[in-house]
Amino acid sequence: MNPSCNLFIVGPTGAGKTSIGRRLAAHYELEFLDLDQEIERHCGATVSTVFELEGEAGFRRRESTLLDACTARSGVLLATGAGAVLDPDNRRLLAGRGYVLWLQATLEQQLERLARDRSRPLLAGEDRSAKLQAMAGIRTPLYADVADLVIPGEHELVQAASERSIALIDQHWQRQQAA
Repeated sequence: MNPSCNLFIVGPTGAGKTSIGRRLAAHYELEFLDLDQEIERHCGATVSTVFELEGEAGFRRRESTLLDACTARSGVLLATGAGAVLDPDNRRLLAGRGYVLWLQATLEQQLERLARDRSRPLLAGEDRSAKLQAMAGIRTPLYADVADLVIPGEHELVQAASERSIALIDQHWQRQQAA
């Protein structure tokens, strides 16, 4: 167990990190933060625009800076971007400052959930399936490395997934009071 006053969510694109994260934050009375939304707020531009202007490397630098700031807070639930785990320092911060949940999703679930979403720069162009599979090949071991608790993806509505997640978290998370 990793006792903490914070919950951090990692997982692939389309796993439900933001949707489920909002419900978990409300349930546990934590402040909800979405890392991509924090980047957009600080940059005054969309993630797509940051990617377009600064490339993935520029985006990842901004992501790491804001991940450090967000994880340093107390009493938060942070939904990370799917690629936040790529940086070893990010994984160290996540593991050291919070209880990390890995929301899993199958390739089929991702494709279904992202079918109409054209806002994700790394999925632009053709053959989303191949892109998602390639990302999974790199990121899955990193999610496994940082996760305190794995929440398997299932075909269910957000409410049911949130309730199932809460039941699992309650069995495993040793919550500390926020400072």
